[in-house]
Amino acid sequence: MAGFHTLLPRPVLARPEPGHCVVDSAAEATDPARVVIDPAALPRPEAYRLSVTPHGIEAVAADAAGALHATGTIRQLLGPDAFRAADIHRGRWTVPCGVIEDHPRFAWRGVLLDVARHFLPKAGVLRFLDLMAAHKLNVLHLHLTDDQGWRVDVPAFPRLTEVGATRAGSWAGRREEGDPTHDGRPHGGFYTGDDLREIVAHARARHITVVPEIDVPGHSQAAIAAYPELGVTKEPVPVWHAWGVSEHVLDPTESTVDFYRAVLDHVVGIFDSPVVCLGGDEVAKRQWRESRAVKQRAVDLGLGSVEALHGWFIGTLARHLAGHGRRALAWEDILDVGDPPPGAIVASWRGESAGVLAARTGHDVVMCPEQHVYLDHRQSDHPDEPVPVGFLNTLERVYAYDPVPADLPAHARRRVLGAQAALWSEHLDSPRRLDYAAFPRLAAFAEVVWSPRHGRDTAEFVDRLATHHLPRLDALGVEYRPLSGPLPWQARPGVPGHIRA
Repeated sequence: MAGFHTLLPRPVLARPEPGHCVVDSAAEATDPARVVIDPAALPRPEAYRLSVTPHGIEAVAADAAGALHATGTIRQLLGPDAFRAADIHRGRWTVPCGVIEDHPRFAWRGVLLDVARHFLPKAGVLRFLDLMAAHKLNVLHLHLTDDQGWRVDVPAFPRLTEVGATRAGSWAGRREEGDPTHDGRPHGGFYTGDDLREIVAHARARHITVVPEIDVPGHSQAAIAAYPELGVTKEPVPVWHAWGVSEHVLDPTESTVDFYRAVLDHVVGIFDSPVVCLGGDEVAKRQWRESRAVKQRAVDLGLGSVEALHGWFIGTLARHLAGHGRRALAWEDILDVGDPPPGAIVASWRGESAGVLAARTGHDVVMCPEQHVYLDHRQSDHPDEPVPVGFLNTLERVYAYDPVPADLPAHARRRVLGAQAALWSEHLDSPRRLDYAAFPRLAAFAEVVWSPRHGRDTAEFVDRLATHHLPRLDALGVEYRPLSGPLPWQARPGVPGHIRA
């Protein structure tokens, strides 16, 4: 029990230091009731201080979230066995002696989970929240609607799930790889209101905010399939089986807006998040341009073009959310059609330039550039990498990312609320595929949004990850991508010697 180390600050993936103190049990070490909450002692939100001596563990936290982080760090220091569902540890538990003072760099440490393209059953979402909490991540952006599926039950509009939650099949592979037809396997699923309330409560207990997304006015083919009157042509369409940008867009009539006002009324009754995402990305406008009624609608609203209906649609629903005391989050595409609605948060996804522009002009920003933090993108150039979509986004590249762009002026930096990784699920059709895409890159991202930029060393991180953190993921049952590359059953289908994941 010799040795006392002052560790200031600590990364999110704690590594034991020399010198250990005996703890009678894991439960004793991680009991939240033993954490004293004292905002005066630690004025930063979510901060905590641990003191481990031969005489025991003392923990002080700025708030309840800090108390959770303190117990989470103790759990890390106890070793991999502390992450198992049952206590199988033999012998006495030991914790490194030392003092840890820690707090997050950013208030928004998020992950987008796309359950619209491929539905993830409720148990999978609850498990994912547990994994987020283990990494001190605190925002789950739940992408609930898209062209390929509508996943939230709205009793006033039952066809949204009766029709919109099921599609005839899924696009097999990618356009450049051959036949863009579906695989013939029906896919579907949705969450009841009680399912979502349970998810929100599970998240709340872990100090995670669940931000729901209802995507408008594009990425709406599943809703139009359920209620064709929402579309411009009013003609029946199927729930889409392909990936990409559908040409079917919402008709910007007052009745359509009223429909979505009612949907949002239902959503805010379930989710306690102060933020609701309205999407606003990749809005195909051909149908608008070809519709006399839509062009007249733009004239009647005093807009200069049908393209301006994009911003009008988002702004109208953002004002409705404001009436509920909620802020709108929207993808950076809304900057293409004018100023964001008052109070709206801009998600910068195509790169960082939109985030820089938004922050410079006084808007809050969440950085989520696909080049750096889209975790569905390929992890290596190896031919056995499963469905090698998008940018090459290695573990090291994720860890090197800084959410505050170097060219952002000092006065605008406070507008960067944080960053958000993304798990788009076109090719993530099972929890195993989700694990493979997320980890260990999500562990690297968690440290990026928690720890200071200075002092980060990639080689040191990879060593700490391999030595200390991957065994924790093993104990949790996470089927992550090994650092050496995919296992045979994780590899790309069709590669000689490998089998389909």
